[in-house]
Amino acid sequence: MVAALYFGREVFLPIAIALLLTFALAPMVSALKRVGIPRLPAVIVSVLGAFAALALFSFIAASQVSELAQNLPAYQTNILTKVRSLKETGAGGGIIARLSQVIERVGQEIDLQEPSPPAADTPRRQPVPVEIIARERPLEFLQNFIGPLISPLASAGLIIVVVIFMLLEREDLRDRFIRLVGYGDLHRTTQALQDAGKRIGRYLLMQLVVNIVYAVPITFGLWVLGIPNAVLWGLLALALRFVPYIGPVIGALLPLFLALAVAPGWSLVLWTAALFVAMEMITGNVVEPWLYGSRTGLSPLAIIVAAIFWTWLWGPLGLVLSTPLTVCLVVLGRHVPQFEFLDVLFGNEPVLEPHARLYQRLLAGDPEEATDHAEEILEEKYLVEFYDKVAIPALLLGEQDRIRGVMGEQQMRQVAASAQTLVANLDDSAKEEADEDDDPAVAGDASADAGKSREAAKEAEGEGENEPELPDGAEMSVLCAGGRGELDDAAAAMLAQVLEVQGATVSKTSFADNMEPASIRLLELDAVDTVVVGFLNRDSVKHARFLVRRLKRAKPALRVGIVFWSEPGSDEKDTAARMANDINADFVAHSMVDAVRGALSSEPPVALKLAAKRRLRRRPSVAKKAPLAVAS
Repeated sequence: MVAALYFGREVFLPIAIALLLTFALAPMVSALKRVGIPRLPAVIVSVLGAFAALALFSFIAASQVSELAQNLPAYQTNILTKVRSLKETGAGGGIIARLSQVIERVGQEIDLQEPSPPAADTPRRQPVPVEIIARERPLEFLQNFIGPLISPLASAGLIIVVVIFMLLEREDLRDRFIRLVGYGDLHRTTQALQDAGKRIGRYLLMQLVVNIVYAVPITFGLWVLGIPNAVLWGLLALALRFVPYIGPVIGALLPLFLALAVAPGWSLVLWTAALFVAMEMITGNVVEPWLYGSRTGLSPLAIIVAAIFWTWLWGPLGLVLSTPLTVCLVVLGRHVPQFEFLDVLFGNEPVLEPHARLYQRLLAGDPEEATDHAEEILEEKYLVEFYDKVAIPALLLGEQDRIRGVMGEQQMRQVAASAQTLVANLDDSAKEEADEDDDPAVAGDASADAGKSREAAKEAEGEGENEPELPDGAEMSVLCAGGRGELDDAAAAMLAQVLEVQGATVSKTSFADNMEPASIRLLELDAVDTVVVGFLNRDSVKHARFLVRRLKRAKPALRVGIVFWSEPGSDEKDTAARMANDINADFVAHSMVDAVRGALSSEPPVALKLAAKRRLRRRPSVAKKAPLAVAS
């Protein structure tokens, strides 16, 4: 395919340009049709208007270039003055002077090594200058003048004709394309076509608006600074900004060179450079995100790689077409499963789920990046939501790897230690959230702004109405513990931090220290209202029943809850109630929200059920049993 595109660029390039212009002009044709203009006049008016604008742009640029060429000899003195100043800078002669001396010495050595010409017997005659005047015929003049223009004019005419017919037959071409590639799945094919059309059309329109917003201040600023032909440089900046990344740099070099030639000093050059840098920063950081942001669906690296590839394939025009063509490839990968790798390579959507990305960082032993990832999520979500939907599912992935035998003991300890470090790093975020919940009027500006941003994000996503209400934990004391491993301890630490945000007095203990049978009696449970034990392994029901009985025997007035962590979205309330009755627990939870509600509940503790004692039956003696056997 790449070879076909390369060797057939004389055919494919005009078609690609015509297709791009069709995407750009289709909204204008549709608007004219809605007004009541028939299709043919609407197409002709749109195409003629677009190419008339391009022709006017080219005429203004050509006239400005002609005027600049006539004024260039007047700037020769300033250029020579600056070159002399550069030669005079630096101690012991400037860099230019040193390079000139080196070149001069090398030339002298070459002249010394050349053999001297033999002496001539007769005196040398001075050469007579001869001038050859070739009288060009009118036909040859027209051929030399018009010949180079035939190819680009023919290509332009071909593009105009193709654009007109594509706009006239747009619906028919769409139907033929659907019949050719997607007749078996009309929904997906239609969605792909609409997605591609919207993305490319919006990109071209917004890019044109951005370029105009960028070029108008550039033109006005250059005119105020006194740079000649400011209109030319503004139009050049508008056109070159369609070229990704290197276009604005090329558009700034020529005005900088002219500023170097116009004024005798260096201040004009600095002011011109400052103008371009300031406008580029404002446009890139304010205007572009405000107008279209990442609506193309491409990552920045993909734009650079696409620019390199299409420039190698089709030259400068390929550089201009690189972004729209790559957008088409990304849309193809997004809607066609066989080309999904294109969306993964070039798209800007995250390729890993948040919990998988967090688990990968914990698995790599990088809690710092995991903290950065968590803080990005906490800008839009609360701590309980982050733990419930991201952190706990990440630990569940680790537990699954441990059960499958692909994670060793050392690696499991590393994941658990990284998770504990993550929880410790989020202490500041937890304190801000607690202050925000305690007294929003007195809370700091940072926590107030964070709360507003989270509320705005929830309203935008439509989640504000379904936000869970958590009880107040004031005057409540809770002990959180892991059930059977280090990963359970990390999950218990996350639950403890959420309970602290709700105002409860929380203590933590490890499964290895105090959850063993011989160590439970050593726990200080006098001031504890509730004990919550968490398990990432769902097959720990027997062990959970054993811990509940031990804890309630140690303190009968103690509330004991068991958490079997599960993926978010699973509705297991009925199962949790039956399981709580089965293991004699006060509550059984499967999510962070249910665990917090159960731990901070004010319901009385469930009494410990006494196990029924089995009576041993007396076995009959062998002497009595033998006659029966014989008789039978």
